[in-house]
Amino acid sequence: MTILVIGSGGREHALVWKIAKSRRIKKIFCAPGNPGIAQLAECVSIKTEDINSLREFAIKEKIGLAVVGPELPLTSGIVDSFEEKGLKIFGPSKKASEIEGSKVFAKDLMQTYGIPTANYKVFKNPKDAKDYIKGHSLPLVIKADGLAAGKGVIICKTREDAIDAIKLIMEKKAFGEAGDRVIVEEFLKGEEVSFFAITDGKTVLSLPPCQDHKAIFDGDKGPNTGGMGAYSPTPIITAKLKQEIMSRIMIPTVKAMEKEGRPYKGVLYAGLMITKDGPRVLEYNCRFGDPETQPIMMRLKNDIVDVLSAAVEERLNKIKLNCDNKLALCVVMASKGYPGDYEKGKEIKGIEEASNLKDVVVFHAGTTLNGDKLVTAGGRVLGVTAMGVGIKRAINKAYEAVSRIKWEGVHYRKDIGEKAIK
Repeated sequence: MTILVIGSGGREHALVWKIAKSRRIKKIFCAPGNPGIAQLAECVSIKTEDINSLREFAIKEKIGLAVVGPELPLTSGIVDSFEEKGLKIFGPSKKASEIEGSKVFAKDLMQTYGIPTANYKVFKNPKDAKDYIKGHSLPLVIKADGLAAGKGVIICKTREDAIDAIKLIMEKKAFGEAGDRVIVEEFLKGEEVSFFAITDGKTVLSLPPCQDHKAIFDGDKGPNTGGMGAYSPTPIITAKLKQEIMSRIMIPTVKAMEKEGRPYKGVLYAGLMITKDGPRVLEYNCRFGDPETQPIMMRLKNDIVDVLSAAVEERLNKIKLNCDNKLALCVVMASKGYPGDYEKGKEIKGIEEASNLKDVVVFHAGTTLNGDKLVTAGGRVLGVTAMGVGIKRAINKAYEAVSRIKWEGVHYRKDIGEKAIK
């Protein structure tokens, strides 16, 4: 089979790495890919949002299965476009992807179908939102309705912070049209986890739960990022809690989407808060997470092509997922200044040395070639991922690999996985 993976980050490198291990693969293409992916697949210079060109390429190359990484092509309708031409593609339709594309849609869906989430109010007018905040207890969470690259959620501890968040999202339009509506939501206390399931619209199979580290600095300090590291499994998700999440959240969500006339096929990713009253949904995503995909793919024992094909062909009931008992941990190495402004073009050294360590894979996220030199090209540059028996061994192995890699202005958290030890 010939496969096309769409995307260029660490998540897509992890998917390509796993797909390359499949016995069913003849050739892998990746659009647009990155230098790490280029070692395993043929990279094609088509942008992820150029749906027509991607479709024409898939027809020309007789692609047996397309796998979509990022959310933008999904919410723009790439699945519908491919399926119109009889192409097989893994991911939800445009209507189903609205579960990530609109936080208001997702919150209303949860409220209608009794799926546990935080209390909320929706506002179209900044004055109404500010008036509501003035009479409400704190802290509060302010969310832009649409896609904001993981940065449209602001936790506000003071009224001034909350008013500023409304101004930033609705008046200054920091996230463009994504801020036409805002959600003002109660602040939930607890541990945050990422929960993934693969579904064909009927059968729902849980992938290994993961814990992500959103904040830029150690101790969960500083602004939120796309994710600074992740590990799987997470000790907070016991077998009993996993069952509760499946029965109260994941399966009801898939059933709700079907009732709404938006059958959901692909990965359903729920960002959850594990509160003293049980799990609550913070938000949904309609695709694999980044950096959670890196440790999940390292732990998954199944042939990933079998799993993705079964989801597309609505025969997931024939699949049983198997995972390695070892713990996998990913440390994101980022550019100085991220998630704000950062410089590009810094030469990266030491990847080969780090990659030679046992049970370590260095996934490329924001890299490019300048001549024959590998240089930084993004905020999150690498996802250094290691497996070990137990959390301490995985941590030590990952950070040993991280210590071999250097560039000017490199930044990474030193505490990924410490929550699991606690």
